[in-house]
Amino acid sequence: MPEDWQRALAIVAHPDDLEYGAAAAVARWTSSGREVSYLLVTRGEAGIDTMEPAEAARVREAEQRASAAVVGVGSVEFLDHRDGVIEGGVALRRDLAAAIRRHRPELVVTLNHHDTWGGTAWNTPDHRTVGRAVLDAAGDAGNRWIFTDLAGEGLRPWDGVRWVAVAGSPQPTHAVEVGEEDVERAVASLAEHRAYITALSDREPAAYARDVVTGGLDAAAPHTGGRPAVAFQLYPRG
Repeated sequence: MPEDWQRALAIVAHPDDLEYGAAAAVARWTSSGREVSYLLVTRGEAGIDTMEPAEAARVREAEQRASAAVVGVGSVEFLDHRDGVIEGGVALRRDLAAAIRRHRPELVVTLNHHDTWGGTAWNTPDHRTVGRAVLDAAGDAGNRWIFTDLAGEGLRPWDGVRWVAVAGSPQPTHAVEVGEEDVERAVASLAEHRAYITALSDREPAAYARDVVTGGLDAAAPHTGGRPAVAFQLYPRG
């Protein structure tokens, strides 16, 4: 993975999406002095069957902020698109381009936009829609003739996105090696999603989180000589 950058913006559909894929890499990046911000397209209000959406949104927002803090991320924003029925198209692209212009990252991170997870498990509409929109918005953000109204809001074009990195892709091209401390922070970060994990599994959140995080890192290890790593599909720009 490229190392010559300072600012990253991670854009995903739901609270916990980053913790299931990229948090160990985020921990490594922030510990080395890089700036990482999170943008959530929804508040995950449709994600807990036993909790009404308004309460789930409140709980999941709080869990996401706590989770981000564990890996050194203090900037967490939400767009309030509807969980489960995110609409692709110009409006979503505009929102994402605005965020990219505001944060001015060199690296943009998102989650698997492909139809499946490795060819067997069907990916959700929200993941597919947001991932594709992120890839488009990275270009939109730099074009002054697209979303011209954003300049009037003080959001000048930003053509500085050099890469979009897709976590959880079934077609990885690059990997970020992570250390023991990065792994521990990633496990703790996912475990912060306590209400979500408790509704999903009978296991204690910390144990559940450890198995999920280490399983993902081990899957990428063949690309790094057996060392734990977070895999990405990297799309260079420019």
